[in-house]
Amino acid sequence: MDIKTFGELIDWTRDLHQHLANCLGHCATVHEEERARALLEYLATHEAEMARMVDEFERQSARNTLETRVYDYLKHNPIETHRTCDEPYAKLDFQGIYREVMDYHRQVMDLYKSLSEKAEIPEARELLSALLKMETNESMRLSRQIGRMDDV
Repeated sequence: MDIKTFGELIDWTRDLHQHLANCLGHCATVHEEERARALLEYLATHEAEMARMVDEFERQSARNTLETRVYDYLKHNPIETHRTCDEPYAKLDFQGIYREVMDYHRQVMDLYKSLSEKAEIPEARELLSALLKMETNESMRLSRQIGRMDDV
C-alpha cells in the first residue's frame, strides 16, 4: 500500500493488526502445543481488538487531519511482518511467539514515534501521539497478560 496521508497510515496499521489477528488465529488451529495454541488464540483476539481500536481513531479524527500528507513515511523502515501467513507462528514455541508479536508492536510504536516527532501540524502530532499511547498501553497490557499465562 502506498501511504500518502495520515488516513492511509491508519488504514494500513489497522490492516496490519487485522492480518496479524487472522494469521495468529489460523496458526492456533494447526499448532501442536496446547499452551502455544492458547497463546495464539488470545493474541488473535487481542490483535482483532487492536484493529478495531485503530479504526476508531479514523472515525474520530478530523477529515483535514486524515487528509494531511505523510511526507517522511517512505524514509522509515517498513514494518516486518509475516504478510503471507505461511504458518510462521505454528512453528514457534510460546516464547518465540511472544517475542515475534512484541517485536511487531515495537516496530509500530517506533513508526508512530518517528512520525510524531516529524509532524508539522499540531493535529497530526496529536493524532500520532494518541496512536502511540494506545499502542504502548496495549503492548504493556499484552505483556502483563502473557506473563501471567507463562506463569501458569
